[in-house]
Amino acid sequence: MKKLFLLIAILGVNMAFAQESNNDKKLWASSILNQQAPELVVEKWISAAPDTKGKFVLIDFWATWCGPCRKYIPTLNSFHEKFGDKLAVIGLSDEPAETVEKFENPKIRYSEAIDTKATLKNSLQVKGIPHVILISPKGVVIWEGFPLLDNHQLTEDVLKALMEKYKS
Repeated sequence: MKKLFLLIAILGVNMAFAQESNNDKKLWASSILNQQAPELVVEKWISAAPDTKGKFVLIDFWATWCGPCRKYIPTLNSFHEKFGDKLAVIGLSDEPAETVEKFENPKIRYSEAIDTKATLKNSLQVKGIPHVILISPKGVVIWEGFPLLDNHQLTEDVLKALMEKYKS
């Protein structure tokens, strides 16, 4: 009986601290949902490095040649404009700096960086882009995946709800 009570107590504690679920969402990367975010590795900032202290951090793995990546840039620009005081948006490409610096359509208005060795991308085993991770101010990944996936899009409403739920 004591073992059963202990098991129920442990499960209850785990459920109380549980975060978002991927709800059978297709991922083209390893899942790190509800885990401490990995270290952001940047070889070079194309823009000024963002202030991330006490903020949510959205990292978008992207490339200039990627159609869906380019399609999502206006949404990321909107997130940056509307939530910039609470959210740092970072576009991370593994392309050369010259390629990213020349990219203009659409214009990126959030922070941009490169890592030509794809250190973070490879550690997460990202196989498809765009791939986004959203990190809470406490450093825990609270959303991950392809932000344009049907029925699992990362929209302004989804972002607002997550930021409200996980604010410090």
